[in-house]
Amino acid sequence: MAYHADSSELEQKEILTWSGFGDAQEELAQQVVDSGFTPDIIVAVARGGLLPAGALSYSMGVKLSDAINVEFYTDVAETLPDPVLLEPLLDVDAIRNRRILVVDDVADSGRTLHLVLELLAGHGAEVRSAVLYAKSRSEVSPDYVWRRTDEWIVFPWSAKPPVTPRG
Repeated sequence: MAYHADSSELEQKEILTWSGFGDAQEELAQQVVDSGFTPDIIVAVARGGLLPAGALSYSMGVKLSDAINVEFYTDVAETLPDPVLLEPLLDVDAIRNRRILVVDDVADSGRTLHLVLELLAGHGAEVRSAVLYAKSRSEVSPDYVWRRTDEWIVFPWSAKPPVTPRG
């Protein structure tokens, strides 16, 4: 079972609460709307971008959504050599000539976001990106960012280990 690493040993970290997430996604949605960009589709970078993308789709009134599965982080500050696309794959024919907002939780190294943006733009989509957090070392500068930090980020959906059977 996939598990987001325990960061309890880290002294410096950014903690986002559920309440804070509500405010963050609303402020991020407002940035996108104020920019004049109106996406046809919101694409989440799974898994971290699933909840932010879902929240943005409601806040912005965008009904079409999808996800692209990418694995990169394996533990706190541990990654695979390169981001890897996982099946099921996004239907790239359906996104041709569409305006797409790619959403992730964080642009850390930026390598995952770079892979996804390049893939979608290569299939004729007009693509912009939105993240809750961006780090200074990111190789991609997202179009819309709620907050910048260089700390490890604890998100409310991954702050605890997975639920296991009782008993």
